[in-house]
Amino acid sequence: MRAGKVPADSKLLQPIKIGNTQLQHRIALAPLTRYRNDENHIVNSFAQRYYGERAATPGTLITSEATGVSLQDAGRPHGPAIATDEQQAAWKEVISAVRKNGSVWFQQLWGQGRASEPEYQKKRGYKYRSSSAVPLSEGGAIPEAMTEKEIQRFIDDFVASAKRVITAGGDGVEVHGAHGYLIDQFTSDSVNKRTDKWGGSVENRSRLLLEVVKAACAAIGPERVAVRLSPFATYQGAVSSDIVAQYSYIVRELKAIGPLAYLSLVEPRGDPETMFSNDPDVEGQNLDFILNIWNNHSPVVVAGAYTPASAAAVLESHYAKWDVIVAFGRAFLATPDFVWRAKNGVAPNEYHRESFYTPATEVGYNDYPFSADYIDARRNEVLESLA
Repeated sequence: MRAGKVPADSKLLQPIKIGNTQLQHRIALAPLTRYRNDENHIVNSFAQRYYGERAATPGTLITSEATGVSLQDAGRPHGPAIATDEQQAAWKEVISAVRKNGSVWFQQLWGQGRASEPEYQKKRGYKYRSSSAVPLSEGGAIPEAMTEKEIQRFIDDFVASAKRVITAGGDGVEVHGAHGYLIDQFTSDSVNKRTDKWGGSVENRSRLLLEVVKAACAAIGPERVAVRLSPFATYQGAVSSDIVAQYSYIVRELKAIGPLAYLSLVEPRGDPETMFSNDPDVEGQNLDFILNIWNNHSPVVVAGAYTPASAAAVLESHYAKWDVIVAFGRAFLATPDFVWRAKNGVAPNEYHRESFYTPATEVGYNDYPFSADYIDARRNEVLESLA
């Protein structure tokens, strides 16, 4: 099956540097939580194949699934963590598979907060927690507000996990400050009702995110730290009443910390709450105010349900004056040779939505094929090299 071929001179296929690492094009694998880990939150060995295949085109930015910085922060069954030596050792093998193919690895790190499963946390003896005692949904379990000591422990856990990623061979970490998870539960005034230094004002609600980033930068260097934000997302009820004020402050403060590896932004139409709508209501919403403040301080990764063709077009039009990389999710998870296909005009595989989150199994994970064209091209490359 053929698709529109991305022109060889497209900006989408031009190299770009993030931190200390060089990308050979501007197509990235978006962070995709898949719940394929074992019951101890250790990444299964078959993830080596999954991530290694998607790194098959050298110089690809591979962003991991969101990974808990402690066992408490892996708040659902079969979610990943990188908080123990065994977990770190397993991730080291996955990272090695990516690095062997000449690609770049950033590990997304998070805490889930009230997005955890309350009963799962209770069964393991962990507190079901958030910024404030505000339930995820009406009538749902009410989380406990984190104490000062717990907040500081979360920051320390984040730093420890960031160090583990680098020790395991990763190029950097991506701080998950988006989509209604723990850090975003502090940022959003719809969730954060605190009256101490961690809540109330725009500045106070931004504090946890900024303290995490500062601590991670001090530990591993700002060139190895990235941040993901979803300013317009309403997913999991995390909404800011003044988006421009909240995120203008955050981005200015992030910029002052130092030249981060990159800033990752979810476009309004990439909000999980609305992205499956045929016509999401995003009229007048865009990320321009953030990109203007950031002003090419370092590259920006954007995600917004793009195809290779539409991504190539937007880099030449709306994002022409900025250093932008485009992250792909559903099509990339279903297509191990996604980058090669984009370059050669071969359509991606159809994804199977029902098996996105099938726990601890390769079904819906490693059962997507390479294209026959890619296989033929690889065979010819090997034969030519032998000749």
